[in-house]
Amino acid sequence: MTYQEVLEQARTCMGKCHACPVCNGLACKNTVPGPGAKGLGTGAIRNYQKWQELCVNMDTICENGDVDTSYDFFGHKLTIPVMAGPVGAVAMHYSDKYDDLRYNNVLVEGCAKAGILAFTGDGTNPAVMEGAADALKANGGCGVPTVKPWNLETVRQKMDLVKAADPCAIAMDIDAAGLPFLKGMTPPAGSKTMDQLKEIAAMAGKPFILKGIMTVKGAEKALEAGAAGIIVSNHGGRVLDQCPATAEVLPAIVDAVGGKMKVFVDGGIRSGMDVFKALALGADAVLIARPFVTAVYGGAQEGVQAYVDKLQAELADTMAMCGAHSLADIDRSMLFGF
Repeated sequence: MTYQEVLEQARTCMGKCHACPVCNGLACKNTVPGPGAKGLGTGAIRNYQKWQELCVNMDTICENGDVDTSYDFFGHKLTIPVMAGPVGAVAMHYSDKYDDLRYNNVLVEGCAKAGILAFTGDGTNPAVMEGAADALKANGGCGVPTVKPWNLETVRQKMDLVKAADPCAIAMDIDAAGLPFLKGMTPPAGSKTMDQLKEIAAMAGKPFILKGIMTVKGAEKALEAGAAGIIVSNHGGRVLDQCPATAEVLPAIVDAVGGKMKVFVDGGIRSGMDVFKALALGADAVLIARPFVTAVYGGAQEGVQAYVDKLQAELADTMAMCGAHSLADIDRSMLFGF
């Protein structure tokens, strides 16, 4: 199955998502519920555009050799430095071809077979996290369950559940505090204090990754709280309109905490060249969310494989043409103007 065939099939069953040739946020802005971003929809659009504004420096005066795209994620070797981002409520935002349980089952196994891993989502239905834990356990813990910022007792219950699946790491999307279904809950859910984050990081018992960091100050607080990694993310523009793009804030965050913790990034990354640019800015690896939904809806596990193959080919080609034989060779000098 080719990636083009995946897109064509996805267009027949994705509801408000048009499975565009390029997922850039333009055709779906202000469609929530749906795949778009909040408010004017500028968040998703800006994320994508800023990666496109970066140009790479071609340099083929170097040793001729094979390119190694592999990445070590807390001891788990990936074929490329890419992971599928967590997505929830797929039936509401896309279509009822999948619910969260079936989606996570297909995504986790598909990513494991393709040599990468998936971050799984969370929801108000306890069965979602239970199903994600089962999918992770069935695939040797190859994935990262992502817990919403519920009240601490609920977080503790979900942590205990997912730890039994022995995942590679455990994450919390702290930026989900802006999602409507979390607001006004009893007990309270949403933003967390430093003391609460320290307690949650200790609960994880695994490398703890905090998703939704957009400032140097936020990154430093995550480090102090005990996070092993952060994801520079504005939740795809879905929780706050008119934020800067992740590509714009990434360099300063890397300069502040890079080397002290893992720094991942998501938001508008769509191609292997985009992955290269993120690594050149200093990210350790990237997450991609919406296109993996398209891959699952358009081709299930075969669709996931087709998309990963596309990303790997594009990344390898960009590395070869810029003189990088391994991920460690990639740096900011390979971007124009840096």
